[in-house]
Amino acid sequence: MTLTSLYLHTQFAATAFGYLEMILVFSLMGSFIPSATLFILPFAALAYFFAPPTFNLDDPRDLPVVVAFLVASIVGTHLIGKVRREREVALEAAARLRRSEAELRDREKQWREIFEHNPVMHFMVNPTGTVLNVNTFGATQLGYAPSELVGHSVLKVFLEEDRPFVRERVGLCIKTVGQSHTWEIQKIRKDGSVLWVRENAKAMQWAEDKLVVLIACEDITERKRTETALRRSEAHLAQAQELSRTGSFGWNVATGEVHWSKETFRIFQYDPSTEPTPQLVVDRTHPEDRAAVRETIERALQNEEDFEHEYRLLMPDGSVKHLHAVVRAFRNASGDIEFVGAVTDITAAKQAEQQLRRSEAYLAEAQHLSHTGSWSWDVHRLEFVYRSAEIDRLFGFDPEQAVSIETIRSRIHPDDLPRLQEVPRQAIEDKGGHFEYDFRILLPDGAIRRIHSVAHAVVGSDGHVSELIGTHMDVTEQHAARELLEKALAALRESEQRFRDYAETASDWLWETGPDHRVTLLSEHTNAVGIPATEVIGLLRWEIARDVEAEPEKWRQHRATLDARLPFRDFIYRTDTQMGSTIYVRTSGKPFFDADGNFLGYRGVSTDITATIRADQAERELRKAQAELAHVTRVTTLGELTTSIAHEINQPLAAIVTNGEACLGWLGRETPDLSAARCSVEWIIEDGIRASEVIRRIRALAKKGEVEMAPVDINDIVKEVIALLTRELVSHQVSLRTELAPALPLILGDRVQLQQVITNLVMNGIEAMQAVRDRPRELVIQSSEDDMGRVHLAVTDCGIGITEDDEDRVFNPFFTTKSSGLGMGLSICRSIVEAHGGSLSIARKQEPGATFQFVLPLHKEVVS
Repeated sequence: MTLTSLYLHTQFAATAFGYLEMILVFSLMGSFIPSATLFILPFAALAYFFAPPTFNLDDPRDLPVVVAFLVASIVGTHLIGKVRREREVALEAAARLRRSEAELRDREKQWREIFEHNPVMHFMVNPTGTVLNVNTFGATQLGYAPSELVGHSVLKVFLEEDRPFVRERVGLCIKTVGQSHTWEIQKIRKDGSVLWVRENAKAMQWAEDKLVVLIACEDITERKRTETALRRSEAHLAQAQELSRTGSFGWNVATGEVHWSKETFRIFQYDPSTEPTPQLVVDRTHPEDRAAVRETIERALQNEEDFEHEYRLLMPDGSVKHLHAVVRAFRNASGDIEFVGAVTDITAAKQAEQQLRRSEAYLAEAQHLSHTGSWSWDVHRLEFVYRSAEIDRLFGFDPEQAVSIETIRSRIHPDDLPRLQEVPRQAIEDKGGHFEYDFRILLPDGAIRRIHSVAHAVVGSDGHVSELIGTHMDVTEQHAARELLEKALAALRESEQRFRDYAETASDWLWETGPDHRVTLLSEHTNAVGIPATEVIGLLRWEIARDVEAEPEKWRQHRATLDARLPFRDFIYRTDTQMGSTIYVRTSGKPFFDADGNFLGYRGVSTDITATIRADQAERELRKAQAELAHVTRVTTLGELTTSIAHEINQPLAAIVTNGEACLGWLGRETPDLSAARCSVEWIIEDGIRASEVIRRIRALAKKGEVEMAPVDINDIVKEVIALLTRELVSHQVSLRTELAPALPLILGDRVQLQQVITNLVMNGIEAMQAVRDRPRELVIQSSEDDMGRVHLAVTDCGIGITEDDEDRVFNPFFTTKSSGLGMGLSICRSIVEAHGGSLSIARKQEPGATFQFVLPLHKEVVS
């Protein structure tokens, strides 16, 4: 603009007008501030180029032009900017209006979609019951298109017998406009099938004051089916409670209301017609447990907490039951405290638990005797979770000494160490499994001990291996017969694995048979014990069992019970698993009938009792091992008494030689003295008999055989032991005093084992007095009959005695106060005495020394 005006030599006013037009045009394109900045440049150009001299407005005509230029520029720019802003506001408002209309249409579309496809049936009917509208989901669920229902009576989708009820409900909604009404009813689909719905209806005013009824229908078919199944499950639960001996109960503390199941009445042996109260429980509770039961209940009431406890019942017939109760506390809808729980008769389990504790002690002793140790290895932390004392002994360590993993690995042969490290890695890769391997232990003295190990991988809930559980067995002596041993161990591992699997997965399972006694239902628990339900369905129980031919009478009686349709309990039979192994099953059942009394079959519960059977077998093996140990102890004792035995035999032999020489002397005279020679021969015979008797007693002690129970006199056994130990008493300068009650009654026992007990007690007394120097060494053996009519025997010494701390441990296996003892003597003695029905104990005495005593029942008591 400036260059054009200079070229054309335009007047000042014309140039200013041109600049003004340019400024106004630019103001249409931008805001006020850029336009205001823009007119500064034209003003400067006017002043510099078109009003010389520069910035000097001497011509009075130029000043108004400049002022007019400035005012016009500012006002024009402002007005144009205001118009532009108002236009933009109007355009923005129009855009918002269009967006609102689009959103409204989208919302309407969404609500229509929600109505059409809402997973609840929606009907709109008029007062006459004609369908005015129905959503697509509802029509589809009934098998119709919406057009097939609209304009038709709503009664079309209801059963004939329910239509009067529907008319009554619709009429009620019309009478109570605005109020909701709910009911449950069945509807008919187009294909004739039926579904249950829960309808919620309300009448409301529509256009032109017309009434319409809106009905929302919720499909409750599955809930109805569940309720039916629940009622059936409740019936099954009642039968399962009876079969598993578990009762249930409920107690509202505020109202005192108590509910017992039928099985609970049976457990407590109360008549079902009796009104149950908490006091009935207290009355049946064993007197020794009543205080604990009251304290448990009071604490639960005070803290409003769940509790679980065990207690005993003293029944009217004097028997004792063990119960386990699990109780949950909660507040009901009224805010009152209620307790619900279950009580289980665990008497059999308690007896088995006591038996198990004894078996554990036997097992620990058996591990030491069989040189077999058990262990558990954490595959993630690479350390032992558990290892028995026998493991340390196998590696040559003291069980009381802490040993690191590196120290244990240093004892393993270098060639075998990679194999041991490979087993955990392979278990992790295979995610479980059973492993057997051999390795060698290098003992500090250079000896090599060969170990056979059996391991089992434990898979956690996450599907990964968490532990390895196994055993180490010393097979050094059996290495020469390895092939035979491996075959035996294979059978042992299979039996062990089977027993472990049963122990880990055993549980009760439910079953059901039809009128023909064939299995129709079996719970999935059987898969865990190796009896797939699919293979058992349709079979008879005697087709599943494998002892029908072996025990025909048992099965004849069982089938007679089934044919008579009588309940049965604790029937035991053998069967085979899918893998071919044998298990023992205990089963109980009762018949069930329909409403008309027709026999439908049996329902019951079965339990895998293989573990109990195997435990009994294991206990017999432990008893056999105990007898072996007792025999070894007797032989060891004979070895220690070699000097005394030799003296006892040499004495009569020397007398025989002397009397034989004397006899020859009497016969060698010119006139043989036959009378004196006869006396010498008689003495020779007596000494021979005495030597023979000593040898007989030694052979009896060394004999290995079965226990022979027979009536014996305890005094005779004491005398036989004294005759054997006389040399030991003399060599240790111990005087013996006996106080044997005459005419004691006979007891039933094994003579050799009782000799072993008395010999052990006497030898312990002799050894306890070795350090005595300030008083005579005297040993006293007393026999008597106690107040209960039992035979009592006591061995008293005046030795160093036994401390109070050691009194409770002296009978424990492997505990000894001797520097060179194994600690098994007194433990074996106690086992022998207890096997004879008696007890071995320590009697307290004030003077120095110790008294060991035992009592044994009379012959008739043991037999009875």
